[in-house]
Amino acid sequence: MTLSSAGKQGAKIAPSDVSERNLFALPERASQDVPQVREALRCSTPGNSGEPATQKTHGPLKLWEARKTETTKRAWRAVSGAVVLELERGAAFLLVPVFLSVGVVAYFSLQYEPSWTSLLGMTVLATGAVWLSRHRYSLQLCLLALLLCLVGIWLSRLETWRLGTRIIGAEISVRLTGRVVEIEDMASGRKRLTLDVISTERPKLRYQPERVRLSARKVSPDIGPGSDVTGLVRLLPPAGPIRPGSYDTSFAAYFSGIGASGFFLSGPELSSHTAAPVTARIGAAIERARQTIAGRIRQSVGGPEGEIAAALIVGVRAGIPEKINEAMRKTGLYHIISISGLHMALVAGTVMGLMRGLFALFPDFSSRRPVKKYAALTALLATVAYLLISGMVVAAVRSFIMLAVMLIAVLFDRSALTMRNLAISAIIVIVVTPHEVVGPSFQMSFAATAALVGAYAAWSDYRTRRVSAPVPARRSLAGTLLHRLLVMMLGLAATSMVAGAATTLYAAWHFQRVAPLSLLANLAVMPVVSIIVMPFAVFASIAMPLGLDGPFLYVMGQGLTVMIYLSERIADMSPLDAVGLISATSVLFATLALVVGTMATTWLRWVSLPFAIMSLATLAGARAPDILVSEDARLLAVVMGDGTIAVNRPRPNAFTIDNWGRALDAQGIQPPERLKQWNPDDLPPKMKGESKGIGAGTGFRCVDRVCIVRHPSGARIVQAPDADSARAFCTTASLIVIEDATARSPCHNAAAAVITRRQLAQKGSAEIFLSPGSLPGRAASTGSRPEIRFSIEGDYRPWHTQRRFSREARGMPPYERKKPASSANAPEKTIANEAD
Repeated sequence: MTLSSAGKQGAKIAPSDVSERNLFALPERASQDVPQVREALRCSTPGNSGEPATQKTHGPLKLWEARKTETTKRAWRAVSGAVVLELERGAAFLLVPVFLSVGVVAYFSLQYEPSWTSLLGMTVLATGAVWLSRHRYSLQLCLLALLLCLVGIWLSRLETWRLGTRIIGAEISVRLTGRVVEIEDMASGRKRLTLDVISTERPKLRYQPERVRLSARKVSPDIGPGSDVTGLVRLLPPAGPIRPGSYDTSFAAYFSGIGASGFFLSGPELSSHTAAPVTARIGAAIERARQTIAGRIRQSVGGPEGEIAAALIVGVRAGIPEKINEAMRKTGLYHIISISGLHMALVAGTVMGLMRGLFALFPDFSSRRPVKKYAALTALLATVAYLLISGMVVAAVRSFIMLAVMLIAVLFDRSALTMRNLAISAIIVIVVTPHEVVGPSFQMSFAATAALVGAYAAWSDYRTRRVSAPVPARRSLAGTLLHRLLVMMLGLAATSMVAGAATTLYAAWHFQRVAPLSLLANLAVMPVVSIIVMPFAVFASIAMPLGLDGPFLYVMGQGLTVMIYLSERIADMSPLDAVGLISATSVLFATLALVVGTMATTWLRWVSLPFAIMSLATLAGARAPDILVSEDARLLAVVMGDGTIAVNRPRPNAFTIDNWGRALDAQGIQPPERLKQWNPDDLPPKMKGESKGIGAGTGFRCVDRVCIVRHPSGARIVQAPDADSARAFCTTASLIVIEDATARSPCHNAAAAVITRRQLAQKGSAEIFLSPGSLPGRAASTGSRPEIRFSIEGDYRPWHTQRRFSREARGMPPYERKKPASSANAPEKTIANEAD
């Protein structure tokens, strides 16, 4: 890349002057002459053109303009010089994964699927613009950033097309034959099986999913990974987001290759074995080894500690009690259970330390050989084995890539802990699995790693610039141990604070929860995990083939007992962790602050402070809805004046109501009150119950299947089973939810807004924002109705196309099984394949 027309002298910088270390770096000569660089960057500023001003000024104004121009020139020189220095140090390469991620996020945020022709056209135009701007370096950098964003969109589009996961569109009972991929023990005592579908019958599905996930009450010991099983199953399509903007089960299922979930109605039973592909046989062998190791660990350790030990060593964590999971989440320690960068780093560090210690026993060999590289290679192979045996979950694969890049850097005499290596890891992950960019795991792991690498680099620069302190006096053994303990605790505290500051906002945005005592919990628990749990897990894994793993697993179990005790005690001390909805604008500013603060090496890193301040200022900018409606129209939640939410069902779905409660920052749940009957004389337009206390702020009152609640604003919300029941409330209610897919709105030209189950089946769950005009009797006069937002706006994306095939989305009533004419010899009946 050349930089021409630099300065008025017409000096040119030859391609040979470009730094060989970085293709994106400017020549070294550019940093020696900032005015020439300014001209080359083609960025005009007031007073830098060298031409006389056309507007005359007199007196004090002339002096002020001269000072202003000189100040602007100095500021520009400082900024341009810092930018040039950052580019020379490789900042452009560090921004490559950032712009790729922008393109990925843009693709998954679209409300329609972009066509191949439009993408190709934009890419050709962007590529041509980059080539035409080759003599204008600053413009070319901007166009390259745009081209990288388009590459991110291409990667996402190609992954979506390549996967093409088949997802069923309706519930169906079918006899299924499949090959077991994985078997997990659940905390409830049930088994969860992941099956590759071989065939279906009665009925035979024409749109057959390739992989399903089913639960069973019990599984025969003869059934294992690689076995062919058959049974009568109930298949369910994945649900959409629990509320608009929340976790989308359909999205996760599509990119995991899961076409349906459900449960066994009978079976599973062993079926005749069919020939499996080589890859399937290898995967089955690895899975059998995982299950064998997990069973051995559970038998040796036992209890919850055994389940956690199995999760740490082989990644099987379905059996961990939910109480312990919740305690770990409240204390910010759940990253210990999920195999990620922490586990990979501890395994690699333990193996590398063992190898260095082993080589130290042979000083003559160590003095003549690069034993550090040997240790790094051994650690790399150990992490590969750990990745395979842990199940190769996405978080573990991403962490392995990051660690592998750093270990390979050691093999080639490069610094391991650098932002460049982190950027390489991010690029690999984005190219292989771009959909992970929009998930919390990718965002939080890379944010934490970038913050730690940036903080370590800043600390190293500070120590380099600091004047050397006098050598301290020699300490006693006790003093040395105390000093090292203090240094370790300070290091843990600094690591927890840096990583926590980088990831807290992402956790709050995705999960609407924070861990107020995470620093205390990590300081208390991490020494146990780092010194006892993970090292002895490595020792147990090494000794397991020899049958000598018992003592190591025992010590590991004792460490896990301490970890569980501390996490539960700290969780009891922790206040409520729900924080409500977080503004996306705040997350955007925080991301900009993180990118600038971690990637900049000059004074430009202070530019991150304004972005951080803007992030805090817009933190509470998200507008919380007044009402939430599930996609099956059965569950409603209304925000009440005392901070609680009123629900229309006495036992709502625990997962859904927990998510809603955290999003709405609810202080409690108001269950509905069941009444025997309404007073006929006081039914709409006015209910007798209102004079008895059914006023604003009270919970749902239900008679039969009709439920009514009054919002603190005075708006009335009604849930009705059908259109006939809802018609009576058209003039008095602000919102009516009809739990009938065949119903149409009975409130034509009326004040009430109506949501039917068919709308929810097509567009997903809904959130409603009440406006002043939505109060009873005012909507008709002001023309204002509640604002309704569904989870799916616009066209269906590939992970939502199955929704149009459900009976509810087509306005059909629930399926009713026909009674056989003769029950003695009647064939097995199943519902029709609605997806066809």
